[in-house]
Formats: sequence, C-alpha cells, structure tokens
Amino acid sequence: MGKINMGRVILGGLLAGLIINIGESVLNGMILAKDLEDVMRSLNKPQITGSAIAVFVVLGFVLGIIIIWIYAAIRPRFGPGPKTAVCAGLTAWALAYLYAAVGQAAIGLLPTRLLVISTVWGLFELAIAAVAGAWLYKE
Repeated sequence: MGKINMGRVILGGLLAGLIINIGESVLNGMILAKDLEDVMRSLNKPQITGSAIAVFVVLGFVLGIIIIWIYAAIRPRFGPGPKTAVCAGLTAWALAYLYAAVGQAAIGLLPTRLLVISTVWGLFELAIAAVAGAWLYKE
C-alpha cells in the first residue's frame, strides 16, 4: 500500500472544486436564485453577497480536495477508476449535503423543495467532480 500523493490530491481536488463551484454557481446563481432571494427575505436576512460567496468558493475547493483525498485513501482497497471515484464523491455528498439537508428539513429552516433540488443536484455534482479529479490522481 503506497503513500498518498498529496500533490496530486491537491491538483485533482482543485479540478473537482472547480466543477463543484461551477455547478453551485449555476444552481444557486441561476436556477434557484429567485427562490433563495425569497427565502432570505422571509428569514429577514440580507441577500447573499460577495463575502459569503467567497467563503462558498473556498469551501468548494476544500470539498474537492477532501473528495480526492478520500479517493486516494480508498483506492488501494477498491482499485483505481471511476467507480471508486464515485464512491468517494458519494461519501462526501452524504456527509456534506445529505446530512445538512436532513437537519435543515428537520427544523424547517428551508423549503423542502429547495432542499430536495439542491441535494439531488449535489449528488450528481460531487460524483462528476470526483471522477474528474480522480482522473488527475496518480500514486
């Protein structure tokens, strides 16, 4: 069992993070923009602006790096390739998207429709990001 190539984890993670950030920009900036504005208004909160968006962009890259680190960690057991990458992406999805969505649904923080859309979107987004980032990973 070899060591994890952290340089390649970061490289693949940055690609995965780029895909996550593009996906989130399309989802939140275009598809759900009006719905999110309405939710923020109903919560009596300010609209999401530059500083919050910057935090989300950084978190997108961090999540991408974590996904590829998971891929590198499980690769010796499951073998290299897209199937293992999807497993890494789905693991991250369950921990980052599904867990948060279920918690938010339980307390009624956001409309169920938005939670379902964003959680399902994230499922595909993270799987695609994981496959792309894993493509760059080499031991």
